Amino acid sequence: MTNLNDRLMIVEERITVACRRAGRRRADVTLVVVTKSIGIEVARALPALGCNILGENRPQELWRKAAALPPTVEWHFIGHLQRNKIERTLPLVRLIHAVDSIRLLEALEQEAGRQTRVAPVLLEVNASRETSKQGFAPGEVPGLVSALRTLKNVRVEGLMTMAAPEEEAEKCRPTFATLRNLRDELRKHLAPAHPMRHLSMGMSNDFEIAIEEGATFIRVGSALFAGGEALVATAARD
Repeated sequence: MTNLNDRLMIVEERITVACRRAGRRRADVTLVVVTKSIGIEVARALPALGCNILGENRPQELWRKAAALPPTVEWHFIGHLQRNKIERTLPLVRLIHAVDSIRLLEALEQEAGRQTRVAPVLLEVNASRETSKQGFAPGEVPGLVSALRTLKNVRVEGLMTMAAPEEEAEKCRPTFATLRNLRDELRKHLAPAHPMRHLSMGMSNDFEIAIEEGATFIRVGSALFAGGEALVATAARD
């Protein structure tokens, strides 16, 4: 039976090999463990296994899990954030990965100002150009520069995308390369106010290719938790 610690070791080895292949340092890539498919009991096991950076894509679940886990956990919000959920979510998260509209940026700017904090975010780009996905179209991104320069309470730290599901991960490479090129172009116009250091891209099936193309955050869930929560919860206590 494969337990959670074994799966973490397998993922870690995949990350290390991909970094070596790309000539990158392992420290340059952050694993965000995605908790959307697991309950609180499994999530509670993660910090003891060294997983202190967790990602959740539903606001209510993030609120619930953040209240149950130690304050040492760094939460990232990786899903679509509704504007009426910003007030409660903002104080709990280190980074919002999927800002997909100017309206959401404006709402974050207003609420961050009200809370007298800076909201670190990534802009979601539909780099795979799928009609079913949210996010800015690649062609829209250069035109955002003027609007981003006006932000005082939101700090844009980079870009995020999801590749189309592919049986062959190599087919995802153009999507990740597109995001990297867009980030590099934006950084010329926005740094240092908006550092644009990060690329959040790559999930369980394709994160090695994303690392080769410059990912700084990879979002991994199913590679760790596929097979059922009860199995993982039992195994995690072994």
